[in-house]
Amino acid sequence: MDLAPRVQLMNWLVSQGLTSLPENDLIRGFCERCRAEGLELSRGLVFIDTLHPIFEGRGFRWNDHETNEADSFEYVSTSEGSSARNWRRSVFYHMIENDHDEMLIDLAAPPDFSLVEELAASGHRHMLAFVHRFGEAGTIGEMDCVYSYFLTRRAGGFGEQGRSALRDLVPVLGLAIKSAAQVDIARTLGRVYLGRDASEQVLRGKISRGVTERIKAVLWFSDLRGSTAISERIGPDEIIPFLNDYAQASIDAVHEAGGDVLKLIGDGVLAMFTGEDLTAAKRAALRAEHRLRRNMAALNARRAEAGRPTTTAYVGLHVGEVFYGNIGSEDRLDFTVVGPAVNEVSRIASMCSSIDRELLASSDFHAGLDPAGRRYLVSTGRFALRGIGRAQDLYTLDPDIAANEAVAGSYVRYLGS
Repeated sequence: MDLAPRVQLMNWLVSQGLTSLPENDLIRGFCERCRAEGLELSRGLVFIDTLHPIFEGRGFRWNDHETNEADSFEYVSTSEGSSARNWRRSVFYHMIENDHDEMLIDLAAPPDFSLVEELAASGHRHMLAFVHRFGEAGTIGEMDCVYSYFLTRRAGGFGEQGRSALRDLVPVLGLAIKSAAQVDIARTLGRVYLGRDASEQVLRGKISRGVTERIKAVLWFSDLRGSTAISERIGPDEIIPFLNDYAQASIDAVHEAGGDVLKLIGDGVLAMFTGEDLTAAKRAALRAEHRLRRNMAALNARRAEAGRPTTTAYVGLHVGEVFYGNIGSEDRLDFTVVGPAVNEVSRIASMCSSIDRELLASSDFHAGLDPAGRRYLVSTGRFALRGIGRAQDLYTLDPDIAANEAVAGSYVRYLGS
């Protein structure tokens, strides 16, 4: 590939990196443009570690003909199990261990690396592999380099000109991939630590202290029954898995019903359901509570079978005006909701243990339901909540829902579950 096409391809990579073209489109566009300029690539693969609670990294690949492989994939930790064994047999592990930035492999007589024989059997003849390191300042978590290899079916290999072109071009491709990966990391960190809606608000630029929005929302507060006593009698190494299991059950239920989790407070979950139709948001909150019970039942069955402690959750539901936005100091902000309604929903949830109910909803929540929804809630009595000026009726699910199969089916249909 001559100098002019190289420069054109570099310019394309830079421009597409700036516009955040998806990584699989980047590698496809790169490889197809290389082939158009006479560099006979037959396969390309790029992968990069990331910062994610589940996956260690993501990979992106291109082939010169259709295969049943996905264009992109995610991989779990390479520090244990079969993933660790495969990683230690890879060409990239060999390069890292031996401090190689580039490695040319003749697939006719390949070394004992994983997947190399399969690639040779598919007709590929030569591999050129690269490791481009970021340096300390460019590292995020385990994301400290970009790995890539490129294959050709050409009997004579890439040739010196082809290798020279790839040496020039692949670092620019790596920079574009890294740019896209950093956007993914920012979005992941936002969703994981702030919540889905709050993350989008922050990434759209709402990061100034005191910038809040006054909204009316359906509020959810849940916490675990007897979690303190359970934590005191189980081993320290069991406490975090215990909390994680039940947090997963709660958060999944809220997200599946269309709500946003705002904050984890110990074993408690603060969430909200919003929308122009607050009646629909209330129904979504009840749907989330129903799914939580289903999640809890499945979780408790698994934990009981393994001889691990089980529990259930209290849920309080309320509706009211809140301030939603940035609260805190100049260098430490929290994007959350505040207001009397937030305090009230936590007090409602804390009443569950006192009157032995797993779900309690406020008078405002009950009054805002449609007539069909109000049918399924019954008053548990009138209560004065701690720190709240006015007494109010609190509502729970009609016991007939649990006792009567026909009523239970009607309730599930109402929820749309």
